[in-house]
Amino acid sequence: MRRLSLVAPEWWDYTTLDREILDDAARLSADDMLGLARPGFAVKFYDTLEDFYLAEALEYVAAWRQATPERPAGICGPIGPTEQLPLVARLVNELEIDLRHAHFWGMDEWVVGGRDAPESFPLSFARADRELCFNRIKPELAMPEANLHFPKADPTEYIESWKHARCVVMQGGQGEVKHWAFNDPPRREGKYVDAPPPPSEYRKLTTRVVDLHPMTIIQNARTSGGGVVTNVPTQAISVGPMETWQAEKVSIWHAGAHDNPFGMRLTTLMIAKRLPDTAVPMSLLAEHPNVQFNFYRGGIGTCAAEMH
Repeated sequence: MRRLSLVAPEWWDYTTLDREILDDAARLSADDMLGLARPGFAVKFYDTLEDFYLAEALEYVAAWRQATPERPAGICGPIGPTEQLPLVARLVNELEIDLRHAHFWGMDEWVVGGRDAPESFPLSFARADRELCFNRIKPELAMPEANLHFPKADPTEYIESWKHARCVVMQGGQGEVKHWAFNDPPRREGKYVDAPPPPSEYRKLTTRVVDLHPMTIIQNARTSGGGVVTNVPTQAISVGPMETWQAEKVSIWHAGAHDNPFGMRLTTLMIAKRLPDTAVPMSLLAEHPNVQFNFYRGGIGTCAAEMH
C-alpha cells in the first residue's frame, strides 16, 4: 500500500509517490530539464515573457492556417495561461486570417449547482475566451459560432465535435496538482484504496464532470479569485484523455505562475523517463507520441530552501 497524501488523505496526488522520484526531480537544474528531451518529448526554453506568450499565440495561428473546407482544423486551448489570447486576436486581425473553416475547443468549464456555469458566472472560462480573444477578432474574419466548442455538463455534443475537425494541437498549463485541463488525480476509494488506477484505465476517460482535488480549489482561489475559496466551485467539466490522444500534439506552457519549481521538474522527469502514474495525471503524457513542454526560463526557479 502506498503512503497517504500529505495534503488530502482521501485523494491520490504526487505526495504519494516513491520518495526517490520526488528527490530526483527536486535535484534537477534548468539545464538538466532541457537535457531530458527525447523523441516524442520536446523541451523548449524562452528567455522573455514576450517571446513565451508570442510563441504560444502563434500555435493558434499555425493550427488555424491549416484549416480548409475539405479538412477543417483547430486548437484546444486553456484558461490559464490567458496572456496569449489577446495576442491571438491581434495576429488574426493583422495577418487577415480567415477563420471560416477553423475550430476551437475550450478545455474545461466550471460546474455550478450541477450545471455548466453560464457565461455570466465571474469565473466562466467561455466568457474569458470570448472577452480576451474571440470578441476582438474582426467580424469578417471571425470563426463561425458553430465552430466554437465549449464543454457542457452533458458533454455529448462536445465529444461528437472532435470527430469533425482535426485538433492540430492541444495547449495547456499545469496546475499544482499536476493536471492538464481538470484531469485531476482520483479519490482514494473503492478498489483504488491501496493503489491509484492504472494509466490504461485513466486514459479511457472522456470529457466529463469531475470532482476537484482540494489543491486545485485552493490554486484557483489564489490565481483567479483573490483567495476567496468559497467562490470556487468544487466540480468542473474537463476534456478527457480520450480527446487528448486525438490531438496531434500536446503543448504545455510553464510560465512559473500556475505551478511551482518542483512541480515543473517532476512532470518533466516523469514524462522523459516514461513513468506514467495517475497520481500525477500530467505524467500520463509520457504515452502520447508528440508532447512539448515550453518554459519561461525566468519562471523555472529552484527547489533550494529559501526563508522569507
